[in-house]
Amino acid sequence: KIGYGMTKQWRLLLEQVQNGTLSIEEAERQLQQHMIRQLDFAQVDFHRAVRQGFPEVIFCENKTLEDIASIAREIYSHHGLLLATHATEAVFEHLQPIIPDLQWNPRARCVYSTPPPPKLEQGVAILTAGTSDIPVAEEAAVTLTMFGFPPRTVYDVGVAGIHRLNHHWEAVEQAAVLIVVAGMEGALPSVVGGLTDKPIIAVPTSVGYGSHFGGITALLAMLNSCANSITVVNIDNGFGAGYAAALILRQIIQFHQKHGETHE
Repeated sequence: KIGYGMTKQWRLLLEQVQNGTLSIEEAERQLQQHMIRQLDFAQVDFHRAVRQGFPEVIFCENKTLEDIASIAREIYSHHGLLLATHATEAVFEHLQPIIPDLQWNPRARCVYSTPPPPKLEQGVAILTAGTSDIPVAEEAAVTLTMFGFPPRTVYDVGVAGIHRLNHHWEAVEQAAVLIVVAGMEGALPSVVGGLTDKPIIAVPTSVGYGSHFGGITALLAMLNSCANSITVVNIDNGFGAGYAAALILRQIIQFHQKHGETHE
């Protein structure tokens, strides 16, 4: 489990208390600092990396540039990683002096630090029905990459020309998990779900004409799919899909490591 050094720090504190070189009160104070950094407007959750294996992610909407920068500074200095979603170019420019080698994906609306070395490549394949769904897919791809699981992407293979998917079926077969992103009537996850044994995380998007109702049509279609392999995240939630897929991959790897098996 990823601990970003915090587990070792806690063990050292406990050893110091045990041998009498550190008081219980001082150890408690230091532990509190390792868990939460209280700002005037926010409480930065350092402990999340221990609980969930990844640091707190900044959702940038409705935050000022100064607030985002203050949170980003704390997260990056503590963990050496940063991911900010729903970010604008202004956010990227404001954070550049703070975070080394900061990267910006305008399609995904993500600002992020240098990703860690890949642990497993192409364990997830991300499919989109159309090119208008790509921004949501890119958010999922960035999220997976920050976990160390860069995905394979296959874009514009929706049901209006489903034969296009045949040319990329190898990506589906090689992946352990699929993320399928679609707007309009949201049919692509059901089609793919009926053709493969892979677990599918379906992402409805707010793409379509009048009766798509901001993605609700696609959401309801995916929730009512008769394909048994589908679970659904919220509308346009590429981040949530990428996060869930990353946790699945990590659990697979840890399971095989625990039982002395290897993974490809």
